[in-house]
Amino acid sequence: MTPDPVAQGEPSRSIEVERKFDVDAGTPVPSWESVPGVARVTDGEPRHLDALYLDTAEAVLARAGVALRRRTGGPDAGWHIKGPLVDGGRTELGWPLGETDEVPEAVAAEVARWTTDPLTPLARIVNDRTAYALLDAEGGVLAEFVDDHVRTTDLRAGTEREWHEWEVELGPAAPAAHETREVFFAAVEEAAIAAGARQASSASKLARALGH
Repeated sequence: MTPDPVAQGEPSRSIEVERKFDVDAGTPVPSWESVPGVARVTDGEPRHLDALYLDTAEAVLARAGVALRRRTGGPDAGWHIKGPLVDGGRTELGWPLGETDEVPEAVAAEVARWTTDPLTPLARIVNDRTAYALLDAEGGVLAEFVDDHVRTTDLRAGTEREWHEWEVELGPAAPAAHETREVFFAAVEEAAIAAGARQASSASKLARALGH
């Protein structure tokens, strides 16, 4: 795909720190109030997410641990670049969807850190998600918990896959200290496993969609 000439401005920037779990369809969600600091859990918000992932013919981005996608649906619809995993977190950059499905110039410029080769569709990931906020006593978001029904297509191999998973991603009110975060995630894991979840079989949805 060639770059969309419309400039998209400075991207949004966030650090994604999360834990993932595989789970059978229909498994009741955990009781998160057992996790230290969680005072309340919001009602589930349904979201339908549809993402197209792009890469070079040689999958340069995937080999570098980078994901480039255009995703519709949800509060952060747009173009996203997820960087490699560093110290337990990934930097995620985001731009608006724009008026076409061509890669915006600003996105292409950022991707040029890894490659300037042509980008073509790699995979499609459709996710029916229910999202819950884990709130502290002041109403701050400690984390977001999502219950995902994922359907994917490896667009180059023609392979389709389907699974369910849970993710817990730290929010703005999450503990700042590394040690405290590890205590928080240990309690999250205990609650998830007790509810019927298993350790995630893959590091990311894209990796699993490609059979990794």
